[in-house]
Amino acid sequence: MPKKTAPALNHSHWGTFEPVVVDGRVTEARPFARDPDPSPMLPSIADALHHHSRIAQPAVRAGWLDDGPGGARERRGADRYVAVTWERALDLIADEIKRVIRDRGNQAIYAGSYGWGSAGRFHHARTQLQRFLGGVGGFTGARDTYSNAAGAVLVKNVLGSLQAMNGPGTSWKSIADHADLVVMFGGMPTRNTQVTPGGVGEHTTRGWLEQVKAAGVEFCNISPMRDDAASFLEAEWIAPRPHSDTALMLALSHTLIVEGLHDADFLARYCAGFNRFRDYLLGAEDGVAKSADWAAGLSEISADKIRGLARKMAASRTFINVNWSLQRGDHGEQPIWAAIALAAILGQVGLPGGGFGFGYGSMEGLASLLPDMPVPTLSLGRNPVRSFIPVARIADLLLNPGQPFQYNGQDLIYPDIDLVYWCGGNPFHHHQDINRLIRAWRRPATIVVHDPWWTATARHADIVLPTTTTLERDDIGASARDRFIIAMKQAIAPVGEARDDFAIFGDLAERFGTRDSFAEGRTTMQWLRHIYEAARERANPHVFAWPAFDEFWERGYLEVPAASTPHVLFEEFRMNPDANPLPTPSGRIEIFSEKIASYHYADCPGHPTWLEPAEWLGSDAARNYPLHLLTTQPSTRLHGQMDMARVSQQSKVAGREPMRINRDDAAAREIRDGDVVRVFNDRGAILAGAVVTDDIRRGVIQISTGAWYDPAEPGVIGSLDKHGNPNVLTLDKGTSSLAQGPSAQTTLVQVEKYAGDPPPVTAFESPQI
Repeated sequence: MPKKTAPALNHSHWGTFEPVVVDGRVTEARPFARDPDPSPMLPSIADALHHHSRIAQPAVRAGWLDDGPGGARERRGADRYVAVTWERALDLIADEIKRVIRDRGNQAIYAGSYGWGSAGRFHHARTQLQRFLGGVGGFTGARDTYSNAAGAVLVKNVLGSLQAMNGPGTSWKSIADHADLVVMFGGMPTRNTQVTPGGVGEHTTRGWLEQVKAAGVEFCNISPMRDDAASFLEAEWIAPRPHSDTALMLALSHTLIVEGLHDADFLARYCAGFNRFRDYLLGAEDGVAKSADWAAGLSEISADKIRGLARKMAASRTFINVNWSLQRGDHGEQPIWAAIALAAILGQVGLPGGGFGFGYGSMEGLASLLPDMPVPTLSLGRNPVRSFIPVARIADLLLNPGQPFQYNGQDLIYPDIDLVYWCGGNPFHHHQDINRLIRAWRRPATIVVHDPWWTATARHADIVLPTTTTLERDDIGASARDRFIIAMKQAIAPVGEARDDFAIFGDLAERFGTRDSFAEGRTTMQWLRHIYEAARERANPHVFAWPAFDEFWERGYLEVPAASTPHVLFEEFRMNPDANPLPTPSGRIEIFSEKIASYHYADCPGHPTWLEPAEWLGSDAARNYPLHLLTTQPSTRLHGQMDMARVSQQSKVAGREPMRINRDDAAAREIRDGDVVRVFNDRGAILAGAVVTDDIRRGVIQISTGAWYDPAEPGVIGSLDKHGNPNVLTLDKGTSSLAQGPSAQTTLVQVEKYAGDPPPVTAFESPQI
């Protein structure tokens, strides 16, 4: 009989689990006993860990190895690789970093390394990379996130902090106890609440939604997709055109004002600039009143429906949520700002169960009863280089060296990048317009990637190093949105020649004489003890007395009691705005921002504004591309992670990523369930598997992100993607000059049934070595 070893806890972004190990292999990931609603993605963990797409050993692209830096860079994505020893790989990387620093300066190294790497707080790939590079002179980095960049930059300006965007927000319990109505722009999809950065000990969102519903609270789902709200909520479904949400919010605000349903006292005491915004709504600026009739023409929602919703919101204790997806479109700052203004006009901000929140359906833990709990973290260290880019401007950075750009009131210059060092994450999943990204990716002389698997990013690199997963090393898992801290104990030996990033960068630091400053003389276990004890010292003993590290490690997890009092966003500000001002220039909610207005950005004026997006169903572009593509987080994996594993693979249609399409749109194209379809626009084309449904409005299709990029002709720009990665199609444009966030949701396409035998999917095969 195979010998079983005793399981110990491990941790992932989608949940805590107990790995079952048989003869050195993980065979099962059992859900954590303390988790009331475990993610159905957990069974994929063992599949991914031992999948044949694991990178077995260090490898160097043949063209780069033969010709030196920049060699045959047009072959990235198609070239063969040469296996090398760890010593040679590290020597090559160290020599290349030294060359770039000597010839071009440290700002020529881009180390954004954005993405969901590991749930562990010590073996956090991006942090390890930036600690190392900071110690050898620095690097060009990135700011903000693909998830909510436009909203984050906006709220820092008009609310003074990120709390409204990133949490903690008004607690579910407060909403259950006090709200009458929850209005959800972009819905509140529970598929997204399977995950949170740093991991989840307990999933609570579904349970809280059930409690809110049981308390008699009504829900209104304003989304092109019916199932953006869980069926048990029995939400009213209002399905506007994509990108018309800002117009809807403006019309709701207009109705409240002209019908005298607004809270004039709240607007006068707690807000700045309302009169300027009111003039815009009434048409004083442009002669166009932002009325329900006006918005009806943009949204295809009747004026009576809009006016009725405004009256219902005014007659109720109303909580407004805007999902993060809405701000990932052209002018994505505007729906966030318009929602803040709408909530202020209702006058319920800071009241229990009222006001607004962002992303309650975008991430687990934003509105739970979270305790006051520090998180063990590894310091990034200092970066002597000041150059940076907004995170979603990678292609612009590489294609436009030396060119100016604007960001949040700053006039900046794109540095000239010669070396990209990517460690954690996968830009060939995250970034828009993959064909444009490939053109940009050919510009640097060298690209280094650490990855456990042969992802598209690894297959487009020059030097590839195999790294361990969380199950092959010790770590600590923790998140500011969860009340558990997990001892992540190594379950198996590293697969193949994989090493962890701490060991890799320690050996690289040795080649620069910086090992002592990088590692600070500590081993991995000493670091875990150090960051835990540092958090323990910061912990409030009146909330919970943390055990010493040894007791924590032996027990396997730390559970901090949930907060006893629900949080209400801006409650103290509401009680006394003079004693508790917001950290904005006015100390108030800035419905009109003098600061933003002073930037004179045509694409982001000084108050919430309807601005027509670059492409949408109301534009001339819809004549050729009459379907709006929405790209959502999948329910079967985390972005691109575990796409090769069973849960994701079971969701495929004809081996491709599913594409959901309205029944009438499918019939007009003679498309049936299970057909392979070609989805295309001027930026590229992909194959997907059709799913015909009534749960999506006409004129809209939906494809989840994360299918591994799989071109029919590797290395050829514009090649058909066989697997269904929608970022082949998405628009690579900054949301505005303010935030420069991603505009992936601003995408028009056409769909046709694929003729002939579709090519096989080869995304998970390793390159020739």
